[in-house]
Amino acid sequence: MKRIGFLLKVKQEMLEEYKKHHEAVWPEMLEALSKHGWHNYSLFMREDGTLFGYFETPGSFQAALNGMDGEAINAKWQDFMSPYFESPDGAHADKMMVALEEVFHLD
Repeated sequence: MKRIGFLLKVKQEMLEEYKKHHEAVWPEMLEALSKHGWHNYSLFMREDGTLFGYFETPGSFQAALNGMDGEAINAKWQDFMSPYFESPDGAHADKMMVALEEVFHLD
């Protein structure tokens, strides 16, 4: 499995609402993520809205993103969540993800 980490930034004034939506992620979205190799997917957030995402995938980061690109539910989720991020207007978070370099790992 390849371990993937990425950063995004949630708008300060929308932190609580963002967290609330992640208490009940749409079942179809969860199914699509699993189907396309997003395993052990976790999101961690600092008080300033900096979001660290982590998941494991059998293929590449790009393959995991490409798989989700073909899912209609992903487009709906990305449209729904885009206002929460500090990004160009309407930009989808999955288009702003840049994989972080793994520099250390301990099993």
